[in-house]
Amino acid sequence: MVSTFVLLLTTLVVIGVLKILSVLHHAYFYWRNKGLPYLPNSLSSFITVSKVFIGYIPLADYCQYIYRFFPNAKYVGGVNFFTPAIILRDPELIKDIMVKNFEHFPDHLSFVDESVEPLFGKNVAFLRGDHWKEMRNTLSPSFTANKMKFMFDLISECSHDFVNYLVDHPELCQEVDTKAAFSRYTNDVIATAAFGISVNSMKNRDNEFYTRGIETSKFISGPLAFVKIIFLRACPRLAKLIDLTLFPSATSKFFKKIVEETIRARETQDIVRPDLIHLLMQARDKDSASVPKMTLNDIVSQAFIFFFAGFDTSSTLMCFAAHELAVNQDIQDRLREEILQHLTEGNDEISYESLSKMSYMDMVISETLRMYPPTILTDRLCVKEYELPPSQTGSKNVIIKPDNILIFPVYALHRDPKYFPNPDKFDPERFSEENKDNILPYTYLPFGHGPRKCIGNRFALMETKILIAHLLQKFTLKTVEKTVEPIVHYKKGFSLAPDGGFWIGLEKRET
Repeated sequence: MVSTFVLLLTTLVVIGVLKILSVLHHAYFYWRNKGLPYLPNSLSSFITVSKVFIGYIPLADYCQYIYRFFPNAKYVGGVNFFTPAIILRDPELIKDIMVKNFEHFPDHLSFVDESVEPLFGKNVAFLRGDHWKEMRNTLSPSFTANKMKFMFDLISECSHDFVNYLVDHPELCQEVDTKAAFSRYTNDVIATAAFGISVNSMKNRDNEFYTRGIETSKFISGPLAFVKIIFLRACPRLAKLIDLTLFPSATSKFFKKIVEETIRARETQDIVRPDLIHLLMQARDKDSASVPKMTLNDIVSQAFIFFFAGFDTSSTLMCFAAHELAVNQDIQDRLREEILQHLTEGNDEISYESLSKMSYMDMVISETLRMYPPTILTDRLCVKEYELPPSQTGSKNVIIKPDNILIFPVYALHRDPKYFPNPDKFDPERFSEENKDNILPYTYLPFGHGPRKCIGNRFALMETKILIAHLLQKFTLKTVEKTVEPIVHYKKGFSLAPDGGFWIGLEKRET
């Protein structure tokens, strides 16, 4: 019985490897036949790619290697999940595709079929065509300046609770795992701003909102997630048949239950709260012949992606900002001085208006996003034939066909010394009033650009700035023995993180 299983497993592995090699071979000839610079198709290249996905080479380092392979090319041929793809290097072409000729490239590549994994597949980031447009229009009012101003007090209260807990528990401040700590803060922010639920994750450390967030984060990192994604993309019918999903079914049930109960309570008690759930309820009740009726699964999926992005991505941004402030004490001192200058007279409070006036805060967070963008790369899917100019001198125009993938190497652009001199130095002055106009457009893409720009970027920036402001009021951020500096990228995830984790110390200030 065991030998039969081993034989079957070995056969499947061999078939899988041969399939991968054949796909790479196809991609090689696909771009060579078009006269396009392409990444070499050799055993060493295959081994290098394999090392990325089994956790021996950081994804960010590999993306830089690809970006630098043809330094004079506007774009190069490559492979994305075994599909031929084009990696764009030229800012003008990036502008054309993201903005100017958006109608040719309106969609993101979706790696999960919504019928198999509705929790993830139905969210606004992966919806396509008119369905995406309608959902985007539905959600956009959640993130206007007026809505941000309304949510400011809710977020500020979460930040106060978080910082005050640390003030009251100095034993926690000697060595702080900021990823674990800041995730509790972002968990509370999303719970109140999106779901209308009050949670204090520092006091109630095992609340289900938080434990589900940790569980979800684990399920989208590492080799197992990669294998799942490949299988869900390549064999959606079989995945549905064997009930394979990206996230555990208990996670889907939890979020569905929370949304159902929130909607029921608001309907029976006539509760009106201008947050994400309320806007989705309004959209659900619209009577439109041109747009499919919004289902509960649609609402749950939007609420979930808002939770997921806020829980993981925003907390990572805060971690990198805190790290750089701990390492660069002069920058920290200057930022604290600005914060103290903008405190509301009489009560030492930070208002929405005062936060928006903190220009150095904006410079610090902008530089953090340059060095550590939320996504290492982003993509677009062609829906209408498009002609690219020659990639380099002597080459031909290239016709992009529907379903071809275009990749934007965000991290590599941000670390290109041609656009950002001395790119590995943390230097907020790049974004000063005097210098920021020198940044070449479309070389700085932390949230993407154009109609597909991250819809929640204002929210993420606001919750990050509030937390940093409150932290610097009460504490001096210090490096500790566990602080990784210079940062060495963690190898087993698809997002940026230091190998060894985020660690700083918090020294209480005399106020």
